[in-house]
Amino acid sequence: MLRLVTRSVSRKSVPKACSFSNAPDKLVITEVDDKTGYATVTLNRPPVNSLNLELLTAISETLDDLQNNKSRGIILTSSSKTVFSAGLDIMEMYKPKSERLKAFWSTLQDVWFKLYGSPYPTVAAINGHAPAGGCLLSLCCEYRIMCPNYTIGLNETQLGIVAPTWFQASMRNTISRRDAELALTLGTLFTTDEALKVGLIDEVASTKEEALAKAASFLDRFRKISPQARSMTKQALRSKDIMELEDNRSQDVDLFVYAVSQPKVQQSLELYLEALKKKSTK
Repeated sequence: MLRLVTRSVSRKSVPKACSFSNAPDKLVITEVDDKTGYATVTLNRPPVNSLNLELLTAISETLDDLQNNKSRGIILTSSSKTVFSAGLDIMEMYKPKSERLKAFWSTLQDVWFKLYGSPYPTVAAINGHAPAGGCLLSLCCEYRIMCPNYTIGLNETQLGIVAPTWFQASMRNTISRRDAELALTLGTLFTTDEALKVGLIDEVASTKEEALAKAASFLDRFRKISPQARSMTKQALRSKDIMELEDNRSQDVDLFVYAVSQPKVQQSLELYLEALKKKSTK
């Protein structure tokens, strides 16, 4: 039996606390299977799940709810038919207000801490393109299943941006250091088949439904494993990366704000947005 729980956040502002709601503008949909205890968390910000402050806040609070409810595992996926997540919302960085920009980056850090260091097992059912921040979310998970004919990768250098050290750590934790170095410096976007070959994903599924089924099968592997032993082992393996960001969290925010505020970066963002507008009118 599935229980439907939704996390709703206003698209205009971020309240101090968010409540469960069936509002039509829900940004994250959570379905909990009462039999298995697995939660399917669906990103639901059309059209491409761009990660703005509101969506990140909804994800962060959903992860809190799942941990508090002692989830047996989560499957992260998307309501879009073609995009898992297009990554960070450019509008959060274009001509930003300083306080919101800080909150935006700090909330992204929160999401990374909670997903990368989660005590429960996690799977990404990648049913669409997953560049940049979309790739980061999937890398935070322990297992990745991707549908065919899509792309995935940390392509920041192609946009003239440096992926933060904790983005890099997430990729180094997944593929070989050599492959990670090449992928990060080139800003490589891997096809599904290429991602499987390099180890960026673990399985390919022909449909979203098959990806969800395979994700549940992965979570089933831990049914006879002590949750405490599993959690402690995972967190020990990932503790170095987590501690590094914890020790430098405020500096990381300051560096991001400084970098985004540079005139050349703002000019690049403006050109990128103009290109998107032209593309949408064709």
